Amino acid sequence: MKTQAIVEAQIDFDHPGHDGLAWAPGFQDVYHARDGAFAQARHVFLRGNGLPGRWQGRGRFAILETGFGLGNNFLATWAAWRDDPQRCERLVFVSMEKHPPRREDLARAHATSPAPALAAQLLAQWPPATPDLHVLDFEGGRVRLLLALGDVATWWPELSGQIDACYLDGFAPAQNPAMWDAHLLRHATRLGAPDLTAATWSIARVVRDGLQGAGFALERAPGFGSKRDMLVARRHPLPAQALARGIPPGRQAAPQARTALVIGAGLAGAAAARALAAQGLSVTVLERHVAPAQETSGNRAGLFHGVAHAHDGAHAQLLRAAALRAHQLIAPLVASGQVAGNPNGLWRGGGEPADWAQLQAAVQAQGLPAAYLRPLSRDEAVEPLGLAPAGPGWWYPQGGWACPADLVRAWLDSPGVRVLGQQDVQALAPREGGGWRALCAAEANGPGAMLAEADVVVVAGAADGLALLRPWTGVDDWPRVRSRGQVSCLSAELAAALQLPAPRHPLASGGYGIGLPPEAGGGLLCGATSQPGDEDPALRLSDHLSNVGQWDRLLGRSPDAGEQARREALLATAMAQGALTGRVGWRLACDDRLPLVGPVPLPAAQRTGLTRQEQPRRVPRVPGLYVLSALGSRGITLAPLLGEVLAAWITGAPVPLASSLMDAIDPARFIARAARAASRTAAD
Repeated sequence: MKTQAIVEAQIDFDHPGHDGLAWAPGFQDVYHARDGAFAQARHVFLRGNGLPGRWQGRGRFAILETGFGLGNNFLATWAAWRDDPQRCERLVFVSMEKHPPRREDLARAHATSPAPALAAQLLAQWPPATPDLHVLDFEGGRVRLLLALGDVATWWPELSGQIDACYLDGFAPAQNPAMWDAHLLRHATRLGAPDLTAATWSIARVVRDGLQGAGFALERAPGFGSKRDMLVARRHPLPAQALARGIPPGRQAAPQARTALVIGAGLAGAAAARALAAQGLSVTVLERHVAPAQETSGNRAGLFHGVAHAHDGAHAQLLRAAALRAHQLIAPLVASGQVAGNPNGLWRGGGEPADWAQLQAAVQAQGLPAAYLRPLSRDEAVEPLGLAPAGPGWWYPQGGWACPADLVRAWLDSPGVRVLGQQDVQALAPREGGGWRALCAAEANGPGAMLAEADVVVVAGAADGLALLRPWTGVDDWPRVRSRGQVSCLSAELAAALQLPAPRHPLASGGYGIGLPPEAGGGLLCGATSQPGDEDPALRLSDHLSNVGQWDRLLGRSPDAGEQARREALLATAMAQGALTGRVGWRLACDDRLPLVGPVPLPAAQRTGLTRQEQPRRVPRVPGLYVLSALGSRGITLAPLLGEVLAAWITGAPVPLASSLMDAIDPARFIARAARAASRTAAD
């Protein structure tokens, strides 16, 4: 997705002749009718879409809005959901907004809100103005707001998942024609459920023509306030097969699924289990070890943060969206004492001086706000860090560190999740009538015994997990790299003896350093090595020395040969005495540095001639078989969001990630690349 800088709204609350109504100078229009924003929302959008009646008794109801504005339609809908004893189990509200209000303007707009408690919760979670699909959860996750910041022309094609109703709002078509573009309105029916409805206060000819062209049947209804009429629209009936044909094979959901198996109880598996359970599935996690988080996810601490690239490509966009979501989910767990960590900031080095200047200019052009990242000189970094880094860098206010094992335990403790240890899955087999069975190792010449079964399976292990997919996808070797990594944990006394200070907040740039509080064992954790193809499980003194040396470089220090010899002797003694500990783990990453997330593609022999496969979403899939793997060194950052992305992908809920980024992480992307290369060769 091509991103653009987000320009926050200019709002005039004192414009003459509008009695304190919020006025948008850029569009020469007010944000809502004089007779009240909530009253307008209830009359036009709720009643116009048959709500609350239509959502009653449903597991999930999803609404799509064009023009979030000040959030009144969302708040009025949320209030109506709360007041309805027969409400749906989960309400999802997707809204697009090119010019979001500043937090202070939003607070002023809702100073006299009819729902002050709800408005306060919205303000508390108001996101930084980055061009992302922001996830805001309320009511313990039962109410979700997906807020897409940017132009509607960008976001309409980037949305995925089924929508039940549309709120077509925004400024008047004469002032904001792009919002009502007829071509864009066709995406409503692309996303729409069979009984999709829409409502709008506008009866302009361009709106009527656009809705009819998109496949809606229209009728006029009494308008609100000074408006005599409004429009109510219902999708023209279509056969279920026709609706299914419109969904690419890689995006088809399994909404009938009620049970799920997750193979692997590390960060990826725990995040997937939590998210699937939140969507209403009964989840069983199978772990080959006695307890969860026994491999790389068992490290004492790890980082989460976004990145800034001169070219804001898929990697930067994915990590930014993931880091913002990670902070949302991790910070409350740290605050409650369930997870050890510090989610209140992280410093990341800016590279060489020339690169730093170029990167600053690029980030400034991207318009990324200080709430996401801001540059710090070396001297400015001393205040938050408590020490001076080697040079300038970026401060990520919503970055930090957390204990991955604590996160895994907290997520697996979610309602609807059960964990079975010592379950060594050796094979997957289709279940008669649909679904999958997990089998243990075969005994003698007979088949392996069944460990568990479910409607869908998510393989969340690393290299061993991917081996389970080989019989079903025909892929012998994903384009991946398995790297050994060793981290080093120095006691406070050892760090002091080595003159290695521990920072108040983590530092990262190639390597990293984390100051651990007493409740997390204390001392300094630094790392990590990266050794592709190395299978040695033993802790090595040479790697401890490498990690300590990396920490020196982060602080701009260059110990002489004598100091190096003294350190080596100290570390060797400390290693023997237990004052220097560490951990070895293996990271799995794809060669494009992006994870594997989504439904597993069919073998090549079964895909031949079925569809054009130049796009990942067009590649046919193995029904009910999914993967979440290859998170590399970004497990804490990526797992929270990607678990939710996969759960929505499976259930048909609105997906909390741009569609182009879904393509970027889709396991079928390698097939699509090969198909495009073959097409170019054939054309030549």
